[in-house]
Amino acid sequence: MAATPPTPLPIESPAGPTAIDWAAALAEHGRWLRTVIRARLGEPEGVDEVLQEVSLAAVAQRAPLADPSRVGGWLYRLAVRHSLLYRRAQGRRRKLVGRYAREAADRDGHDTPDPLSWLLSEERDWLVRRAVDELPARDRELLLLKYTEDWSCRDLADRLGLSESAVEARLHRARVRLRSRLDRLMRPGASD
Repeated sequence: MAATPPTPLPIESPAGPTAIDWAAALAEHGRWLRTVIRARLGEPEGVDEVLQEVSLAAVAQRAPLADPSRVGGWLYRLAVRHSLLYRRAQGRRRKLVGRYAREAADRDGHDTPDPLSWLLSEERDWLVRRAVDELPARDRELLLLKYTEDWSCRDLADRLGLSESAVEARLHRARVRLRSRLDRLMRPGASD
């Protein structure tokens, strides 16, 4: 089904009724109006949408233009107004999306850490792994079983065939060695 071309709307002027061919006027001013809209929006994504709104507002004008030779200025003001309306709507949309994302993160119970916290956590984990790797095998084994398997001193004593007090003493010495290695690694210039 072919669309019929829009008929020019009659406009009253002091010299008599004048019709503006909006298709021709918008084609003539469209290029620089796009530039104005792009500059006002700060992003290329909404230019076509705003230009379409400007075109609709021009065709459906409520107050006729007094001087058809001033169509360019009138379209400019219309483009600025619709650009501002678009930016306001986008701001409300961004605020709504941000609020939804925060609420969803609160419901899920886990926020994504900021990059600095993530980096510090990674560095701390690396230092602990390096310090544990430097421990003697017996200390490393005891600490890993205690903290990765979440075993109590009683569990360790039963599985390793030691007394509970021997396990506690070995754990104490292993923790002291681990702390001293961490202190050494955390001194400036100590790590690679």
